[in-house]
Amino acid sequence: MEERAAAMKERTIFITRFDMERLRNLIDGIRDSRGKIRSDLNELEKELDRANLIDPEHVPADVITMNSRVHLKDLDSGEDLILTLVFPSGADIKENRISILAPIGTALLGYREGDAIEWKVPSGLRRMRVVKIIYQPEASGDYHL
Repeated sequence: MEERAAAMKERTIFITRFDMERLRNLIDGIRDSRGKIRSDLNELEKELDRANLIDPEHVPADVITMNSRVHLKDLDSGEDLILTLVFPSGADIKENRISILAPIGTALLGYREGDAIEWKVPSGLRRMRVVKIIYQPEASGDYHL
């Protein structure tokens, strides 16, 4: 488990200045309005603290960024999922639009095609592989989504 944790810490997260600013403002706004400690905000903040800021046109096309649509494979059940990583206001489980503040949302940010992702859920450990980035705003020239 320590080896897996070490590998996750070494993972490079690329984030645009635009997304960084919006995510930091999101965290600050929620903390200011609610005033209590939230583990989802803390986890996202940890990811952001170690992210590399990059110009949108230089984000590798195989990296999950905000508003990316991804094909995932559940490594335990074999189920295929298509999810879009969004800000909380755009989240809609019926449309497979997952908030960055959901545990899977925070886990997805910065992973690449081929990567395996693990995160804790109430029922245990969930394991997925990133099969394909179907859509990434930066790769499509949509730099301000």
